[in-house]
Amino acid sequence: MNEPNISVTAMHRICLKAGAKRVSDAASKELAETLEKIGLKIAKDALDYTIHSGRKTIKAEDIEIAAKKIINNNRTI
Repeated sequence: MNEPNISVTAMHRICLKAGAKRVSDAASKELAETLEKIGLKIAKDALDYTIHSGRKTIKAEDIEIAAKKIINNNRTI
């Protein structure tokens, strides 16, 4: 994957918020890449819901539904 679009600095802060004392640059970059993949999957699913509803604009509720689906499908891991 190319350089993530999500700020690596923001990922560093998220890790610190989670309780980490120290975070490597590689870990921050990996989190950014992973969250970007998940975000893209959520956006694609939300777009499917949008099109199915006969709309052209993705709404917050489409994102919510798609995110819940992704989260619930990965709970068995």
